[in-house]
Amino acid sequence: MDLELAGNSALVTASSSGLGFASAQALAEEGANVAICGRDATRLADARDALEATATGDVLAVQTDLTDPDDVSHLVGETVDAFGGLDHLVTSSGGPPSTTFLETDERDWYRAYDLLVMSVVWTLEETYEHLLDSEDGTITCITSRTVREVADGLLLSNAVRRGVIGLVKTVSREFAPEIRANAVLPGTIETPRIEELIDAGVERGTYDDYEEGLTAMADDIPMDRIGEPRELGDVVAFLSSPHASFVTGAEIPIDGGLLRS
Repeated sequence: MDLELAGNSALVTASSSGLGFASAQALAEEGANVAICGRDATRLADARDALEATATGDVLAVQTDLTDPDDVSHLVGETVDAFGGLDHLVTSSGGPPSTTFLETDERDWYRAYDLLVMSVVWTLEETYEHLLDSEDGTITCITSRTVREVADGLLLSNAVRRGVIGLVKTVSREFAPEIRANAVLPGTIETPRIEELIDAGVERGTYDDYEEGLTAMADDIPMDRIGEPRELGDVVAFLSSPHASFVTGAEIPIDGGLLRS
């Protein structure tokens, strides 16, 4: 299917690897000009090179700390200058540390809020006027299935990410009909973070090898496997496209059927 994104411009945050990169890749292969960002300059350059190998549009990479509003402003300015405008915003971020309530101090809460919520707020503030000027303005926020069903040991993700859903629901109404806003809720997907968790399990002796870890992580998933990053990226590209023109304010799980409600 041609998603009719050729010539559009997209900004994908936290996109040097994982789900952000997969989303950028899906958009780039549909012909969109894509800006990516990350904190690690080497990883960001590698991601840019990988995208350019298959992209049919232009690729821009800007080193950015999403918890710094000045960096976010610089990122958006560079993107608009390079592409002449902005049609699509996709927000992503790294995850906060795994903790329980009693292990978490006050500064951890503030850092998680800046990382997960304020990074989206600052990016929306900087991109709103540009998205409004577009005939195809969309916002897609990558969150987590933990906004609906808590996961043990992920206190900060469980509690703080829900703020992004409230934000998406609100702006989907405030910005309509000119700008559509949706959220995607990934479940267990084979990102570098999941790979690290499985490798750690192998080192601890929890799993005999990586494949056993993959199988164990899929135990409760009706699709009987964990997801691949591009399976989320393709949904993000669809939501950004005119083929999803009547979809706004939605929370779409991409979890193989794991969520029960």
